[in-house]
Formats: sequence, structure tokens, C-alpha cells
Amino acid sequence: MHSPELSRHDTATAGDTLARHLHTQAGAFLRSLRLHSESGADTAGAAEAARALRSSARRISGSLSTFRPLLDPDWADTLRGELGWLSATLALEHSCTSRMVRLLDALSRLSGTSAVPRARVEPATPGEEPSPGGGPAARRGGALTVGAARAGALLERRLTLARTRAHSAALGALGSSRFHAVADSVALLASELPLAPAAAGPADEVLGMLADVTERRLLDAVAELPLGRAAHPYNAEALVNGLAADPAAEQQDAPWHEVRRLLRLHRYAREAVRPGDDPVLCHAGLVLDHHREAAEASEAAASAARTPRIAPATAYALGVLHADQRHEVEAARFAFQQEWRHATAAVPAP
Repeated sequence: MHSPELSRHDTATAGDTLARHLHTQAGAFLRSLRLHSESGADTAGAAEAARALRSSARRISGSLSTFRPLLDPDWADTLRGELGWLSATLALEHSCTSRMVRLLDALSRLSGTSAVPRARVEPATPGEEPSPGGGPAARRGGALTVGAARAGALLERRLTLARTRAHSAALGALGSSRFHAVADSVALLASELPLAPAAAGPADEVLGMLADVTERRLLDAVAELPLGRAAHPYNAEALVNGLAADPAAEQQDAPWHEVRRLLRLHRYAREAVRPGDDPVLCHAGLVLDHHREAAEASEAAASAARTPRIAPATAYALGVLHADQRHEVEAARFAFQQEWRHATAAVPAP
């Protein structure tokens, strides 16, 4: 892939172009860090700054991976690993929050109620367990509505605890000497870049060649996906092994997660070679984000269902919730194959 912008500057070296790109991302990282430190009690501002910090860290890490042959390999590998640690640590709290919202909204939708009660349902009289709300929708929900209330409370307790731990871990990470070392490395990245001799080559040729390697890896990974089956709605592929005792039964999601990772690397490589977003790739990435969120939500529901001594109605509601999220996984696969088919059809044959 060759960039028109680069073609107008044939004298630019790959190192110069890569340095400019990484300097831009390093600047965004440092600005996000400053906004996060200045957010104080503004939780919304802190969350947005953390999101921008993760985004910049991922882009820098992706560029270090794709264009590693142009950099000092030990330096690039070390910084990439540290950025991966930072991004993963900061993402945990957001993941727990979004997963809880997703699961509680799904329980509300499945039970036919406007909201899932957050308190434990107590029987009105001995031996009687009325459904929450008491209205027609609640009565229609039957056992699922009773179970949904308890399942919602169970999920909220578990995910709130996980979110609290993730928040503490993020605060600890941002105050650690390890993080300050990462920030110092990124700050140096904004001023100097340890380049390898290969970076002296022409930018359009060298960067394009390395970006093409990432694209081929993506194409190979997509070729391994069962897109033919995913093209049929309601094919139930995502529900295979849904009752298996081994949680690893849902490893069928792993190839899709790998395509999501490679698609992100491909997008970041294109940004370095050809600045600007590709709407098709961005939308395909959003679809795979939805796929991963639904897969992780289904795992959370299955994990909660394995809680000892829970009521049958609660276990039933969690089972319905798990199946619902696996259907969301299936819908995301269908949407991705549709998007990918349109994207590949738009590429002219050589």
C-alpha cells in the first residue's frame, strides 16, 4: 500500500516519517496524562482522559510492533510491553462498568421490566416470593423476573467488587515508579527515536512494505474464520458447547479476538502510512468490539451461574442471560462477515 502523501515527498526517509507519527502519538499521550492528573474529582473527565491515554498507548504500541525492523529492537520490545501493561490495567475498570450495564440492561429486557431491582427480593409472606414490581409485565415474566432480580443483584455485587479492585489497581499503576518510567520513555519518544539502519530507506517503500505484512497477517486470520457459516442468520454456531463444564469450550471466540487485534494493528499501520481513518475498517473494528463485549459478558453470566447454593430461578435467569449474550456474539459475527464482504468487494482486482 502506497500513500499519495508520501509519494509527494520521495526524499523523506522511513525514519523521518515514523518519527513524526510517533511524536504525534507521544504528544497525545502526554496531553491525556496531564488532563487525567488535572481532572481531580471530575470522574467523567478522568474517565475520558483515561480512555484517550489508552488509545494513545495502543497506537504507540501498535506502531512499535509493526515497524519494529526500523527501530532498536530491545528498546521497542521493552516499551511495547510496558505500554501493553498500562493499557490493560487502565481498561479493566471501564470493562467492568460497561459489562455490568450491559448485563443488567439485558436482564431488564429479557424479564420485561423497566429496571432490574438492585436490592435482594424478600418474600412478602412466608413461603411466598412475589416478582418485583408486581405489575402485568412482572407477572408475565414469571420465574425469570424473580430470578432476574436476584441474578442482577449477584452480578452487580461481583462486578462492583471487580470494578473497585480495577480502580485501585489503576490508581496504584498511575502512581507507581513503573508508570513514571513509561511516561519518561514516551516523553523521550516525542524528542528522539532510536532508529535502526533500515530506517534510512525511502518512506513510501519501507513503511508500505511493513504495513503490507500486517495486512497479510490480517487477511490470513480472516481466512481462518468460519465466515460461510456466519453468513447464515441464527446458525447457532456461537451456542456450540454452551453447556460444557469446561469454560474453555468458548475458545471458539479466540480466532475472532485475534482478528480484532490484527485489524486494530492494520488500522494503526495505515494511520502511519496514510493519515486519516478508514470508515470501513473502523466500522468492522466496532463490530468486533461488540463481539468481544458480548463474549465476555456471556462468560461473566456463566461464572455467576457457577456460584454455589444459588436459587434455581437465579440459575435459570443467568442461563437465559448467557444464551442471550451468545446470540449477540452470533449477531456480531454475521455483521462482521457482511462488513468484510462489502470491504473486499470494494477493492478492485489487480
